Amino acid sequence: MQAPDDSAPPPRHILTPSTLNRLVRDLLEDALPLVWIEGELSNVARPASGHLYFTLKDSGAQVRCAMFRPKSGWLKFKPADGMQVLVRARVGLYEPRGEFQLVAEHMEPAGEGALQREFEQLKRRLEAEGLFEASRKRALPRYPQRIGVVTSPTGAAIRDVLSVLRRRWPLAEVEVLPVPVQGREAPPAIVAMLRKAAAVGRYDVLLLTRGGGSLEDLMAFNDETLARTIHASAVPVVAAIGHEVDFSIADFVADLRAPTPSAAAELLVPDRTASLHQLRQLRQRLATLQQRRLQSLVQRSDHLLARLQAQRPQARLLRDRERLRHLRQRLDASWREYDRHRQLRLERLQRRLLGQHPQQRLTLLQRRLDEQQQRLRRAMTGLLEHRRLVLQQSARALHAISPLATLERGYAILFDAEGRVLRSRDAAAVGDAVTARLADGELTLRIEDR
Repeated sequence: MQAPDDSAPPPRHILTPSTLNRLVRDLLEDALPLVWIEGELSNVARPASGHLYFTLKDSGAQVRCAMFRPKSGWLKFKPADGMQVLVRARVGLYEPRGEFQLVAEHMEPAGEGALQREFEQLKRRLEAEGLFEASRKRALPRYPQRIGVVTSPTGAAIRDVLSVLRRRWPLAEVEVLPVPVQGREAPPAIVAMLRKAAAVGRYDVLLLTRGGGSLEDLMAFNDETLARTIHASAVPVVAAIGHEVDFSIADFVADLRAPTPSAAAELLVPDRTASLHQLRQLRQRLATLQQRRLQSLVQRSDHLLARLQAQRPQARLLRDRERLRHLRQRLDASWREYDRHRQLRLERLQRRLLGQHPQQRLTLLQRRLDEQQQRLRRAMTGLLEHRRLVLQQSARALHAISPLATLERGYAILFDAEGRVLRSRDAAAVGDAVTARLADGELTLRIEDR
């Protein structure tokens, strides 16, 4: 066997440690640019530089990790040895030492992070389906008579809700619908209770509530079936889950979200003190309006009565009768005066004829007597005809102001659709329906042309 030749030339492409480490780093970064890894923290250190160094391990292996500023300062929790975390990191190699490591960009507690991702995925999916749309949310009753509270009967939330409801609006009847609010059995129990409460048609509004807790404690209210049940409920649902900073899927899909159980109770019912004050103001305002309206109606009634009494046919007839009586009195006085003058003239004629022949005087007197009688008849006939004409004109004038007589002469009164009298052609438009009142009934007409 031939011994190796120590004088043989070295192989081609000789690498230095730096070159080798750089090549390995590039290969790792190209093959695994970004990974999620879950494990237990150990050897956690944060020097004055602000960087965070730690080891991530499981039962079979470990890997060194680094998280540089400013991302290490954005953490929402304080990392500690023994904590189970979920890390998003780039795979790399620390060239000066040739050490394999992870450069972390994000870190969160492992259990809560998974729940948070599940929450966000369900939220995005339901939001895309339109379950959170404001347009589908129903208005709450202003004065609910019966309220169903779906919650744990032993929690602090129900005590706060009942206390606020009793104080603000004791007229409302409140029924506690007991359900578990945490654990595996909570979502199906809450769903069943909501469906039962909506089906009985007993409640004006439902309140779904519980006190505060961790994300894991509130997961019962991030259930998809519960969200769809709230969306399909025939009764408005108010959600008050946890504290003001807590949000659940039930909060987003409910018709109203309240920051706390107490705030939900205040939103559900009005304040009785404010309502009583408003009621007193409305009552006083109503009384004032009624008094003003009554005074206005009385004044209008008096005015119309005065106009009616002044224009009614009976009043005009009485006035015309009084005028006719006065004219007759004047006629009688004129006749007496005429008769007196006639007698005087006859006496003068008789005295003038005393000196004439009796037969001639008698013939002359007879002729003049006949003339005077004819003149008297003509005067009386003319005067009586004049008074008859005056009386007929008064009767016609009296008959002319009667609305029924106007209708009997072939006229009609037009009313619009509101029952108002049409006094001008501009008060109606083409296509309007009008009612014509005649002497023997009504006709419905439509305006075709103006």
